[in-house]
Amino acid sequence: MTTTQINVDIVIIGGGIAGLWLLNRLCSNGHNAILFEQGELGSAQTIASQGMIHGGIKYALGGILTGASEAIADMPDHWRRCLQGEGDVDLRGAKILSDHFYLWSTQSISSRVSSFFASKVTRGRVDNVPKSALPEVFDHSEFKGKLYKLADLVLDVPSVIAKLTANCAGSIFSIDWKKSRLKKNSNSSIDYLSIEIDKQTTLNINAQQFIFTAGEGNEALQTMVSSDRPAMQRRPLKQVLVKHSYNHAIYAHCMGSNPSPRLTISSHETADGKMVWYLGGDLATQGVALSDTEIIDNAKKELRELFPWLDFSDSEWATLYINRAEPQQKGLIKPDKAFVAAAHSCSNALVGWPTKLTLSPNMSDEVITLLEARKIAPQFEHKHPALQQLPVPNIASPCWESVFSKKVE
Repeated sequence: MTTTQINVDIVIIGGGIAGLWLLNRLCSNGHNAILFEQGELGSAQTIASQGMIHGGIKYALGGILTGASEAIADMPDHWRRCLQGEGDVDLRGAKILSDHFYLWSTQSISSRVSSFFASKVTRGRVDNVPKSALPEVFDHSEFKGKLYKLADLVLDVPSVIAKLTANCAGSIFSIDWKKSRLKKNSNSSIDYLSIEIDKQTTLNINAQQFIFTAGEGNEALQTMVSSDRPAMQRRPLKQVLVKHSYNHAIYAHCMGSNPSPRLTISSHETADGKMVWYLGGDLATQGVALSDTEIIDNAKKELRELFPWLDFSDSEWATLYINRAEPQQKGLIKPDKAFVAAAHSCSNALVGWPTKLTLSPNMSDEVITLLEARKIAPQFEHKHPALQQLPVPNIASPCWESVFSKKVE
């Protein structure tokens, strides 16, 4: 058997938005960094995202501007700079679905008050929309609520993944964990990543640093290297998708009596030319334990109540169950910023979760700060040609294309 030793600066394991953004940053900084993904790029959490790049409005809906909303206040502008080719990552060519987002209240007093205070505390990030400027989906005599326009944006996540991948062509590879392993040494560090190409060929990849960005998969990676911290928590969602012939897109939060949105809607055009409304918010968080039929019935009721002037009777319906992987918090609360920490009992490994799509740039900043503290500088200029023996992963298909093969009528 032939074993080839390969030296790189950094190995990233996990090809969602967090790992891909980090790979872009590290390669731009001159590091010889490579990324491994066991499935498709962006699969699981990333591809299931509604694509909202928000500046914290969801955390101010109760009338209080928290530390969480302040931490992400710059994120829409940060992403816009990248989309223009002026940021820390080049996202030119990624598709913007909408350059703003709406927040609307129903006619209930509590909803109006929550929306009013949210608009006040976000200071310039929210504009009142007069009736004369209502978008078509709300421009109806039966709409009695209040509409605000948010200084947020919505991206087509598959195009973001594709752009981040193209930027780093030649540095992204598939990995089969049935034929691969992380080998630790007696000094409690990862000695190398061993990958069996075939029965005659093995690659041993040495790196100054290993970084786990695999979302829910971080737990298994930490188990491989006997690290039980940082601990992970899962917060499940059950989203509903409705595929219809109404061709007007909507990107909006509906406020109810809770601080969190009653319903969040994003819109995505499918390959057959129809539109999918992707439904989240309280509908998705509170409906986790429901059957598909039950949560779809709830979604139909919500849309009838909120859009009585629209007809969804000939629509197709489907659900998507998602586990949001995050660093463990007391009481299973939502983390308020991106998270990166050293893997316990593994001196050259970091574990990270962006916690939200919006905060992916923030997570990379945190990683780079830790790498600088560890004095991890570029050492290996060229990529070993033996890496080209490894397969390259595909980009995941959008959930609004795939879930309707298992739809519930």
